[in-house]
Amino acid sequence: MSISDTRTPVPPDAIAFIGGGNMARSLIAGLMAGGMPSVSIHVAEPVAASREALQRDFDVQAVADNAAAAAGAATWVLAAKPQVLRDVCEALAAQAQRQRPLLVSIAAGITTRQLDRWLGGDAAIVRAMPNMPALLGAGVSGLYANARVDAAGRAYAERLLASAGATVWLDDESRMDAVTAVSGSGPAYLFLLAEAMLDAACAQGLPADAARTLVLQTLLGAARMLTEDNATPEALRHRVTSPGGTTQAAIEALQAGGFDHLVAAAIEAATQRSRQLSLAND
Repeated sequence: MSISDTRTPVPPDAIAFIGGGNMARSLIAGLMAGGMPSVSIHVAEPVAASREALQRDFDVQAVADNAAAAAGAATWVLAAKPQVLRDVCEALAAQAQRQRPLLVSIAAGITTRQLDRWLGGDAAIVRAMPNMPALLGAGVSGLYANARVDAAGRAYAERLLASAGATVWLDDESRMDAVTAVSGSGPAYLFLLAEAMLDAACAQGLPADAARTLVLQTLLGAARMLTEDNATPEALRHRVTSPGGTTQAAIEALQAGGFDHLVAAAIEAATQRSRQLSLAND
């Protein structure tokens, strides 16, 4: 029996996720919250337990075979790991040439030029870099579209990624490596800061549960001020830093330790690693 004989009819707006990991799950949740019916969402996921979880949690069609999931879908979201994406795309190239879907890639470090070559050429590709808070609908994604993506394709890709948070379009794809370094990797920087603050709070004698509440709520409140207040980060910092006070002493200690330089070096290192991923998978 052929694949088409075993599938439910494909809706005209069907979207296929090639890979069903956490980021795919967050986008699926956002799409369904926005009104997309589960029958329009197909997922290819090689791990049986993950397929079962997708079917249980979202009532979507989850299969092991990439080609089966992509059959008939107008949009493919390439959500496989960067290290395996070339093999995935080359196996789907003939199908991509027949179907001509809009391709949305969320693989770090993989360029639209590489994807276009692996998929046989003349592909409409949007490269996206979402981040972990997308799991809560509070993420941000950098987007770049190649020349073959029309206005409707750009609008659809933006709606897709906006289901998980804010979006930022770039005209220069080379800047996507910096997006990966700033926002893609960025949550880990804040988590590291939280770890350090928790350790320091406990070292000063605070109970662990009290330290956790104080640190986490401080970071949450500061993030809200950054997003909800029109003031710049510098102005907010000055607002809380009284001359000769405790905050000034802390800021001076951070600056003396090269805090600004360390942050810049971290983002540079992540940017370079994103570029290396592209070269390694070329």
